[in-house]
Amino acid sequence: MRLFSFLKNDRTFSEPVNWGMTAIMIGLHLCALASIFFFTWKALIVCLVMWWVAGSLGIGMGYHRLLTHRGYKTPKWVEYFLTTCGTLALEGGPIAWVATHRIHHQNTDKEGDPHSPRDGGFWAHMGWILTGRAMHRDRSELLPYVPDLRKDKFQLWGVFVRTVLSLHFTWLVNSATHIWGSQRFATSDTSKNSLWVAILTFGEGWHNNHHAQPQSARHGFTWYEVDMNWYGIWALRTLGLAWDIKMPKLAAETPSGRMAA
Repeated sequence: MRLFSFLKNDRTFSEPVNWGMTAIMIGLHLCALASIFFFTWKALIVCLVMWWVAGSLGIGMGYHRLLTHRGYKTPKWVEYFLTTCGTLALEGGPIAWVATHRIHHQNTDKEGDPHSPRDGGFWAHMGWILTGRAMHRDRSELLPYVPDLRKDKFQLWGVFVRTVLSLHFTWLVNSATHIWGSQRFATSDTSKNSLWVAILTFGEGWHNNHHAQPQSARHGFTWYEVDMNWYGIWALRTLGLAWDIKMPKLAAETPSGRMAA
């Protein structure tokens, strides 16, 4: 009964739900529960390492103590590294995170505090993320709180520009390499090889090669087909960190000038 009364007075249940964010959170928690049935010690070690990278290096040391409060100073490359680690926590970009936390300190437990427990324990824990405007403030409301970060081009180029470009470059593999380019292999689909997409995606643009031999770890089959991702795999193999590497098997050309897949 006390729990029902506690939840009844929680602000979470009087605010409109942001269904996009809520669906993502539900999905993440369901996947975490399902992972229990796929337990391995190696997976646990990776989990703990990434928890430290994102939670400690990224959020604690980076977003919070360095960017928000400027509790210490570092060379810029260290600051940028910690900021990048922070993005792995999926708690938003540095500008939004830092601005929101500075707003919290300015209005702690008063009107305007994004996540005060006075609005309810669940609201302070995660309700403020699932509902309302707390995590969805207008850009003009946040920018006045981060004048220092606004001056740093890395925060715009290293996070926002890089993210947007990376998304669109990856999506080009689904679109452009099925529309423009050439086919080395006579596959039964529209996949094509594209030099410019390969450059933008570190080698993923050799899409016809990939569709012809999807298991091959190398997508650039000749010396002039630039494949940075393959060079990385080759480096791992050289260091003994990658093995059982599937290589392409080139067949004879067909009368049309293309190779049989």
